[in-house]
Amino acid sequence: MIKVDLVYFNAGGGHRASALALEAAIARAGLPWEVRLLNLREVLDPADAFGNLTGIDPEDFYNQRLARGWTLGLAQELRLLQALIRWGHSPMSRLVQAHWLANEPDMVVSLIPNFNRVLCEALQATLPGVPYVTVMTDLADLPPRFWIESEAPQHVVCGSARAVAQARAAGLPESRIHATSGMLIRPDFYERPPLDRAAERSALGLDPDRPTGLVLFGGHGSAAMIGIAKRLSGMQLILACGHNGRLARTLAGLPSSVPRHVLGFTPDIARYMQLSDFMIGKPGPGTLSEAVQMELPVVVVRNRYTLPQERYNTDWVRELGVGVVCSSFTKVGPPVEALVRDLDGLRAATRRVRNRAVFEVPGILQKILADASGEEGAVRGDRRQTGYRRTASAGRIESVHPSADEIV
Repeated sequence: MIKVDLVYFNAGGGHRASALALEAAIARAGLPWEVRLLNLREVLDPADAFGNLTGIDPEDFYNQRLARGWTLGLAQELRLLQALIRWGHSPMSRLVQAHWLANEPDMVVSLIPNFNRVLCEALQATLPGVPYVTVMTDLADLPPRFWIESEAPQHVVCGSARAVAQARAAGLPESRIHATSGMLIRPDFYERPPLDRAAERSALGLDPDRPTGLVLFGGHGSAAMIGIAKRLSGMQLILACGHNGRLARTLAGLPSSVPRHVLGFTPDIARYMQLSDFMIGKPGPGTLSEAVQMELPVVVVRNRYTLPQERYNTDWVRELGVGVVCSSFTKVGPPVEALVRDLDGLRAATRRVRNRAVFEVPGILQKILADASGEEGAVRGDRRQTGYRRTASAGRIESVHPSADEIV
């Protein structure tokens, strides 16, 4: 059985969510692979030296900054981080090489930015021939040295035409550029059981007939939700606070002229999307893609506080006509009113977006493995699986039984 490592960070939440979505998609496709989730932080800092020195978990600190809206200046901090990664390339490479040698993956799939050069070069130094694939979890790259590394022999899976064009501009050969129809989201966003919206809304204390907005800022919520709730006092809202209990208590105490439902953490956010008519939140690529898949028009903001890697996402919203973009959540009222007036037209636009990435990526990875072995990796029409084994030569992979090339 071949071993596939999915590399993620917990910072931001979207990278781990994409890794879990891909793990589920590989299992659904019936591929005989051992999928291993790898938090890169545990490889680079196994003894938690940073946390012991500072008393702060770096991933938790980043998530708290997002929740509190402390995002101004992150574009400059990103360039500093990238400089530190280049400065620490050699010691990080040694740590990663030791991990690859000890665990011998047959393929490495990265779902994180910034570290792809050191990861890819370390893999090639220890297990030459083992393919390294970067699945972008942003709609576009933020060059230089963010997702696409022209100096490293990486494959790049791109979820938009913009990302494909950026990969070409970076000089990647066409054989290493793989286009999908969108972002990775969990398969359960495609397989929702029918529900009685009126009854479900009533059970939450909501008016079944009022337009309902879902306010969603990831798994830790955001202080911006307080201002949104105050400015939309006449709008029925589901306020998703995630793990932020303090925020939930604050929102529950706000006066409102219409019913509201304050929601704590739930693993089934798709259900609450089914109960909503539109979504308000930051322009994260995963959340946007989930909302559009659930036919929810979106209201997002773009200003100097918007994460630099998420700014293109607001262009994507405008280009596809799936929502409205405002300059600040302090001015959210008129955009929401305009969206509600044109709800049918915006919903129609969401239905035109056909994102099947979670079913496409396993097939792309299967083909990359087959190409790495120099063999045909699929047999059409018989739905049999493909497996591989490492040969005695370093890093070479050979086919042991055939597979289907279609993922449904």
